[in-house]
Amino acid sequence: MNKTIAEARALVTEMGPALRAVKGVEKVLCPPFMALFPVAALLEGTDIGLGAQDMHWAEKGAFTGEVAAGMVAEFCHYVILGHSERRTYFGETDESVNKKTLAALASHLVPIVCVGETLAEYESGKTAEVVSRQMRDGLKGLDPEIVPTLVVAYEPVWAIGTGKASTGANANQVVGDFIRKTLAGMYGEGPAQAVRVLYGGSVTGANAAEFFGQSDIDGALVGGASLKVDDFLAIVKAAAKSRS
Repeated sequence: MNKTIAEARALVTEMGPALRAVKGVEKVLCPPFMALFPVAALLEGTDIGLGAQDMHWAEKGAFTGEVAAGMVAEFCHYVILGHSERRTYFGETDESVNKKTLAALASHLVPIVCVGETLAEYESGKTAEVVSRQMRDGLKGLDPEIVPTLVVAYEPVWAIGTGKASTGANANQVVGDFIRKTLAGMYGEGPAQAVRVLYGGSVTGANAAEFFGQSDIDGALVGGASLKVDDFLAIVKAAAKSRS
């Protein structure tokens, strides 16, 4: 919940030219709902994608304050689902994430589905249990042919906004052993390897290369650093360098 419409426009206008100049990687901005329409206008004709931060699973109805997938799809190609803050503060569950994922796919949106463990779960050795459950329950019932279009974001809750970050090796193990293997058990090895998996958890320009250099990590879901032009550009450039 950052940036008014004017502030969002100013941020995108400032970072836009340098962001467009970075080739070889996919770039997506996910501003608050109120800023989606004006930011969409700024991004028109560029190679920068647009995503929403959440959505409701119902097509329409008496859900005051909510936004349906079809409404999001008028401006966006992506939508973030199950973010740790939605789970922590607003009661998001694996069941609701699943319903939203199915609705997003039905509206031809690309869901960015977030999974990750809390500090207590991490310290008690429950990472595998928690992440695998979130994958199984949050992504059940999908058409196997559409699974490769998904994006999954591993965001350890204990590393978000704390200044702490997982090591690249640890994050890569979670992605390879728990996220991709769970997907493979559900939908087959091919779709599991085709899914793009991001790391999100205090990613900065200084540590981004460590994560992008891992075998199973395809990119980053960037939080606070995306609000600072130089920091965000450093991460995007690190991603491009890792693919060159």
